[in-house]
Amino acid sequence: MKERFTLVKSLPKRAQVNEQETWNLKTLFENEQDYEKAVKDAEMESTAFEKNYKGTIIDSTSAIQALDAYRSLQEKLVKISSYAELAASVDLTNDEAQMRESKFGSIAAKIASQTSFVMSELTALSEETLQQASKQSEEYATVFDKIIREKPHQLHPEVEKTLAAFSSSFQAPYSLYNTTKMADINFPDFTADGKVYPLSYVSFEGKWESEPKTPVRRAAFETFSNTLRTYQHTTAKTYDMHVQMEKTTSDLRGYDSVIDYLLMEQDVDRSMYNRQIDVIMEELAPHMRKYAKLLQKIYNLDEMTFADLKMPIDPVYEPSITVEESKKYMHDALAVMGNDYLDMVNRAYSERWIDFAQNEGKSTGAFCASPYGNGSFILISWTGSMEDVFVLAHELGHAGHFYYANEAQNLFNSESSLYFIEAPSTMNEMLMANHLLKNSDDPKFKRWVLSSIVARTYYHNFVTHLLEAAFQRKVYERVDAGGNVNATILNELKRGVLEEFWGDSVKINDGAELTWMRQPHYYMGLYPYTYSAGLTISTEMAKRVLDEGEPAVEDWLHTLRAGGSKKPAELAKMAGIDITTDKPLRDTISYIGGLIDDIEKLTKEIEAQ
Repeated sequence: MKERFTLVKSLPKRAQVNEQETWNLKTLFENEQDYEKAVKDAEMESTAFEKNYKGTIIDSTSAIQALDAYRSLQEKLVKISSYAELAASVDLTNDEAQMRESKFGSIAAKIASQTSFVMSELTALSEETLQQASKQSEEYATVFDKIIREKPHQLHPEVEKTLAAFSSSFQAPYSLYNTTKMADINFPDFTADGKVYPLSYVSFEGKWESEPKTPVRRAAFETFSNTLRTYQHTTAKTYDMHVQMEKTTSDLRGYDSVIDYLLMEQDVDRSMYNRQIDVIMEELAPHMRKYAKLLQKIYNLDEMTFADLKMPIDPVYEPSITVEESKKYMHDALAVMGNDYLDMVNRAYSERWIDFAQNEGKSTGAFCASPYGNGSFILISWTGSMEDVFVLAHELGHAGHFYYANEAQNLFNSESSLYFIEAPSTMNEMLMANHLLKNSDDPKFKRWVLSSIVARTYYHNFVTHLLEAAFQRKVYERVDAGGNVNATILNELKRGVLEEFWGDSVKINDGAELTWMRQPHYYMGLYPYTYSAGLTISTEMAKRVLDEGEPAVEDWLHTLRAGGSKKPAELAKMAGIDITTDKPLRDTISYIGGLIDDIEKLTKEIEAQ
């Protein structure tokens, strides 16, 4: 008779979790009636806006007046859409929440169609008029400058209106992906060494993928991959629909490629994008292969496989952390950021910005949503590992960024480019790691901390997401050449990228090629490569903060307050970092190599004891 493993329980229903472990969406709307009223008010305001402003944008003054009214409407829509999306994200099995989100998607598309004339009429203004408007209104200067840049790609007003009306449909692939992933896929239990273990997306990514016991870890990987494989064709078709729509849009707007179209939104040129992928693929790979070999030696494995790469170097030094205990870690690690920043962190706990609960149907991974003027909402499934502490510090970095940006900027200027967006979050991971390092002389603990930095911060952001970016670039190159993708092609592309990076140091076992199915980032434009871009900036910034203290912190907070009012290169420059060259990237890769060398030295020291 098989022994059933009971330490990891099946996930509860959303209604069964402790309310104190959930976020408080009542700060957005007290109840459903308030939400419905806000939706109706927004619909009425949109109709009135169209009636009052359509056809009136003829000069710089009327342009500014129209943007004032448009901004007011958009601020209301941000709050409404956030409520609908956040309520759905914590339970994809909740029909009411899913229908609310879908219904608002249709309403938002209608409003987008009604208000599409704003950009069309602004774009129709002469460049001279737009430049004049930019000088007249410092508040909207960024908006007018962006309109000037995108002027050549604006379509006829009626075409823009039609595209806006289909905006909800354009989101369908992403919704379908999430539904397939979180509502339809049911993972069976898996067996290892005569014991039966429960499996889910959350438990695999939060526990089994990094399980120290090799038979358990590999069995989990095999069962997880076999289950994903069952859904590969549907998921591939969903992804192909998404990239084909992006290709059609980029062609309609006259871009040379999908990549150029998506980079326009980020204010990033092609060379910065390609450099981030090419340099890491070539120069970080040797360091990470060395790290993989070190893991293989520590665990005495006959071969190192892809399923083994998330193993912790020191599993016995993985403390169990409660939510309450995490508060002290956040306070101590982030204290260098100043009292105002710490106050924001404390509010995140006391005002229930954070959804800690593990429950059936909840979105995997973690994210931070910061609807303008309404605080932040952080999703995380708390497992009690130290990794959760790093993840929460990461998401609080996003919250801190928008806390300052939303306070200093208007809605249109608050969100920075995707290229920069991950810098504040990974900065907090660096501060957490350095806090842990400086508070211990124990070589085993120091090795554990260093390995956490490599395995959590850098592996996740510089390897996992960067390999996604290399894969994504190959997909878009194929689409730009007129091709489509299916499961076979996506599997081949993903396996090729993994083999190129890991060489003969890691066996790319069956199932590794299916990791393209696990990330929603592919439905968010050129998002994956920005993790390494942000971490490049934050690595350099963390060095400054640790070396210089308060002056560097003030530079950083000043940069955060700038939000999206500056381009990524300008934001980095405000922080004292020049990302127009490859020096920060190569310095960061060298830093990672140094961490791995330190882990190797500590390993020898520990073995000699």
